[in-house]
Amino acid sequence: MGTAQDATDAQDAIPPRPTVWRRLFHAVSGSVLPVIAIFISVDVMVGLTATLAGLSIVFEITRLRLPNLNRQAIRWLSPLMKTSERQSVTGATYLIVASLIAFLAFDKPVAIAALLFISLGDPAAALVGSRMPGPRIAGKSPLGSAAFVVVGLATTSVLMAVDVVERHWAIGAGAAVAAVVELLPIPLDDNLTAPLVSGAAIMLLLML
Repeated sequence: MGTAQDATDAQDAIPPRPTVWRRLFHAVSGSVLPVIAIFISVDVMVGLTATLAGLSIVFEITRLRLPNLNRQAIRWLSPLMKTSERQSVTGATYLIVASLIAFLAFDKPVAIAALLFISLGDPAAALVGSRMPGPRIAGKSPLGSAAFVVVGLATTSVLMAVDVVERHWAIGAGAAVAAVVELLPIPLDDNLTAPLVSGAAIMLLLML
């Protein structure tokens, strides 16, 4: 059976990859479910996300319990994984679980918007923030958060233009909420917290 040192050695053997590939993967893969949801019913989306969430959780538990399998997963997925994800649950799994909760808890248009905010806004925040000087909050740049908001508002405009969401200021406010949640040092993964908090905020604001 492998040891923690074996896992460390395996990690050290993996050459660093450009983070832009992981960000691009995040944007594309994270957008797949909300885009699909535009064309199919909520019931189908719940069934789809529940299946994916179940498979993802089983995979995470299995690889984290079996060092040999985890080493292979790290080798296969190293360009797409954060270093911290090699020994913990990946952001992709958190995002799939967030998708399931969002389609269960929110109106479909709100769930679509909230999921697109994190799938598109988070990579923008990371790419801009990592390249900008200035102060940091828990290691993150407020300028990156500004990029998150800009991308979120652009996404909102597109969704409104194609009549996926109603024309309401609450949707744009949700993008700002998601950016704040992504910036703050909240212990839970922002792939889980940002879409759920922003979706809840939109639902609340739509009722005002």
